[in-house]
Amino acid sequence: MPALLTHSENEMSNQPSSQAKPTAAFVGASWAVLVLGVITFAVGLWNATMTKSEKGFYAAVVVLGLFAAVSLQKAVRDRAENLPVSALYLGLSWAVLALAVLMLAVGLWNSGMALSEKGFYGLSFAMTLFAAVAVQKNVRDTLQYNAPAPAPAVVMPELQWGSRAGGNSGIAN
Repeated sequence: MPALLTHSENEMSNQPSSQAKPTAAFVGASWAVLVLGVITFAVGLWNATMTKSEKGFYAAVVVLGLFAAVSLQKAVRDRAENLPVSALYLGLSWAVLALAVLMLAVGLWNSGMALSEKGFYGLSFAMTLFAAVAVQKNVRDTLQYNAPAPAPAVVMPELQWGSRAGGNSGIAN
């Protein structure tokens, strides 16, 4: 049975912004870039001539950045689709992503690496964050596309107390 909504409830209902399924090529490319970015960053750390604590710092920064980027993408998309997202959560997502980028930048600035190595880590980090956002978007779009369609809503006019079909309230003046 379809749900009955008033005009005001229908205006407040959440409708997905897009029902398009991502193409297999885009999904595959997104996953490939994410895997490639993570592997290149990890291989770079493995082969680097830095202390284990420095390697651990850079590994933690990339994990923090990945989580923050996906969290921010989800929060922004939820807001765009009129789903409730607290300002605190959205602000924290932005702040943690900025913190991860700042930590990487400061770490690379203060390191004794060659400029080519610094560029390698910076580009690998940026590529990995972008790919993580694309993968998360693809996963969400695919889930929305495969989700069962909601029951159609029947919009009912808002009724006023005491009104009747003939317009006569039945109350004598």
